[in-house]
Amino acid sequence: MGNVFLTADLHFGHKNIITFEDRPFQTVEEMDIALIKNWNTVVSKDDTVFVAGDVSFYNKEKTADIIRQLMGNKVLIMGNHDKQSEKWWGEVGFASVYRYPIIYKEWFVIQHEPPTYYNEHVPYFYIYGHVHGCELYRTITKQSACVCVERWDYAPVLFDEILKMAGIAGTNETE
Repeated sequence: MGNVFLTADLHFGHKNIITFEDRPFQTVEEMDIALIKNWNTVVSKDDTVFVAGDVSFYNKEKTADIIRQLMGNKVLIMGNHDKQSEKWWGEVGFASVYRYPIIYKEWFVIQHEPPTYYNEHVPYFYIYGHVHGCELYRTITKQSACVCVERWDYAPVLFDEILKMAGIAGTNETE
């Protein structure tokens, strides 16, 4: 088994996201190429990538072409812009698709939107997207991580890196 990565808010084909989030790309084509290249620079074929929503604004054929180019086993937790069915996302190349938050390794909650309430006595660690570069949300806390591409140089981030930055012991994913 390979490593585990996380990412969110790729927004393939979304021209306006470049302006909305001040992404460093001149065109949507340049952004798409960079996102694919950055993904494949860190992810190998044996790795798993959890995508916390908002994947593509393209049609099925173009989305499938992009997803095929991305290395690894891809798992989607759908976001607010992922309007298609779970079946559709499976057909374009996601190995697993979830409409609602999932719990990974017993206490990591992966969801598209940030939690609306934190309680330091609840044993969960929240991993989310949706907020892009909004400064109201910190990238890493003791109980959460924002994995929007804007916060991680437009590439998936290693799960163990998030744990390390949050002060949580690593999981030794390669065992």
